[in-house]
Amino acid sequence: MTLQKENLSVSVSPHIYDKQTTGGIMRDVLIALIPAALASFYFFGMRAFLVILVSILGCLLSEWIFQKIVKKPSSLLDGSAVLTGVLLAFCLPSSIPLYMVFIGAGVSIIIGKMVFGGLGHNIFNPALVGRAVLLASWPQAMTTWPAANNIFLGMYDTVAGATPLAGIKLGQYTATYWDLFIGRTGGSLGETCAVALLIGGVYLILRKVISIAIPLTYIGSVYLLSSFLGIDPVYSILSGGLFLGAFFMATDYVTSPMTSGGKLIFGLGCGLLTVMIRKFGGYPEGVCYAILFMNGLVPLIERYTQPKVFGVKNK
Repeated sequence: MTLQKENLSVSVSPHIYDKQTTGGIMRDVLIALIPAALASFYFFGMRAFLVILVSILGCLLSEWIFQKIVKKPSSLLDGSAVLTGVLLAFCLPSSIPLYMVFIGAGVSIIIGKMVFGGLGHNIFNPALVGRAVLLASWPQAMTTWPAANNIFLGMYDTVAGATPLAGIKLGQYTATYWDLFIGRTGGSLGETCAVALLIGGVYLILRKVISIAIPLTYIGSVYLLSSFLGIDPVYSILSGGLFLGAFFMATDYVTSPMTSGGKLIFGLGCGLLTVMIRKFGGYPEGVCYAILFMNGLVPLIERYTQPKVFGVKNK
């Protein structure tokens, strides 16, 4: 009798096989972001392309240098650095100086991701960490919003204009629902065109990359609380970075809960905080800080929403 040698992997349970890979997930999310990227090129021109390009290059270079310094194997091929670069760029105005974009990319990767141990270990969404640092460091550059500029829309000059959320703070609804839906408003690169983000979000749900639980509870709670506070709820959900945050940032595997109940709590918390910051805070947008705050609560949320193990009694 001949014994054949097999290559076996020994590890602790649970042993779950899934066809999805990290690279595959990142690729799907990047595909889902293509409509929003094309919309940003259409409305903000070549400047949008440059901001996205510099952000991606900054993330890739930062991760490569950091891993060289700490002598860790390169992880650039998993696509996470590219995705972080795109998401960070989508949170920035097209007029921001490119050196600030590069600094924000470095902060996102090094402080938001690598110091925690790299992908899978970070507590906070890296792109939002970079955005928060840029907003604290250069608030004027981060809050100067060029209006959507395209000759097909009858607009020839790029001028700084107030965002719809700033209008809400002043009690002025400066854009129509249709303007908000198609992206004919001022704002960050990837947040103005609601329909492009919605297409990407639906794609991720159909591909089963994300669960509908967090986006649904996030957007739904913003709608309900806005109605309660006397804010136009449709205007509120179509304005700012809500769709970008709900579909692409709050659903991040690493920084959001994995339990079913935890996802509902997380989405609800994000929605409530977003509306409260928008309504009572000094800054008109609350998506970034709402998600970052809830990221910090994820371990606690998962602790109290873990399903009970059959046959085991709680102490």
